[in-house]
Amino acid sequence: MKRVMFVCKKNSARSQMAEGFAKTFGAGKIEVTSAGLDASQVRPEAIAAMAAVGIDISDQTSKALSDFSPEDFDAVISLCGCGVDLPPEWVTRPHFDDWQLEDPAEQPEIFPQVRDQIRQRVEALIATLSPETAAP
Repeated sequence: MKRVMFVCKKNSARSQMAEGFAKTFGAGKIEVTSAGLDASQVRPEAIAAMAAVGIDISDQTSKALSDFSPEDFDAVISLCGCGVDLPPEWVTRPHFDDWQLEDPAEQPEIFPQVRDQIRQRVEALIATLSPETAAP
């Protein structure tokens, strides 16, 4: 089973929503966690945006990327354009992508829009990483 790390600056919104979608849609297909260049706390707007689509992320916590080892992950996804700030060992994993999504913390009204973009990308990522979801 592929292991996925979602990374953002503070692990407070985008990466938390990605983790919630991936845990829900990727259950039994991928293992997932998220972290930030700096740990902070999960934003209440992110929790509310996910609750609006039936996914509870209220028990997720913000974690620091430095608490993890890159070799433990098959895929690393940056959600904020912070790929350039990641140590090289993170961006050289077998699958790396930098989604560069807008920061809803700066504009709380765009939380639903960013959430929906993350959902689409996470669903596509799961299909790419988990062979059992691929068409025969």
